[in-house]
Amino acid sequence: MRKLFLAFCISALTGLTAFAQIDDYKKGEFFIGYSNNQVDTGIAGGDEFSEFVDERESFHGFNVSGVYNVHRYVGIKGDISGTYNNTDYAFSVPASPSGTGTVAFEADSSLYNFLAGVQIKDNSSDARIKPFAHVLGGAAHGRVKISNLTCSAGVDCTGFGGTISETAGAAAFGGGLDLKVNNRVDVRLIQVDYNPIWFDGGRTDNVRFGIGLVFK
Repeated sequence: MRKLFLAFCISALTGLTAFAQIDDYKKGEFFIGYSNNQVDTGIAGGDEFSEFVDERESFHGFNVSGVYNVHRYVGIKGDISGTYNNTDYAFSVPASPSGTGTVAFEADSSLYNFLAGVQIKDNSSDARIKPFAHVLGGAAHGRVKISNLTCSAGVDCTGFGGTISETAGAAAFGGGLDLKVNNRVDVRLIQVDYNPIWFDGGRTDNVRFGIGLVFK
């Protein structure tokens, strides 16, 4: 009986040790940081590569996300970002009855992403350098307010201006690198995402960057 009891205790302790080893990872994390979104405006021309590089404006704002880790390497992620831009535009356009004229205005823009998906990352409590990748999907909301509109003689600006907003499908495919500071805080050295959004039946090819702090 004593041998049986001893064998039971050893078996139980072995099981607990194994469970602790399997379970030794962070169950969740919260990220807050700065976000820079290179937003595809479609205002350019040329070949596809130059359009991808040139047809964009720099939006600045925030990015927050939360992850619940269901496994040492797999987590369920929710992600929200908001970025903003204020830019003056001026264009040459055909004028009536002939020739060209100009249109100038100020565009006050905002872009929000509301996304969720899966993150892949080594969430071990001992890991110091932590690369990660994620696949996210959801919705984006864009808003543009046109103000200070001026049109030269011969240019009809009727109906142009005001506020335009739209909500559409969105995604983010990317990842980054975290560096452990202590048992509770990591520094997100870089995050880079391809952020396509399907506004008005077309696709905008945005690139989102981020840095900040991760709390565990």
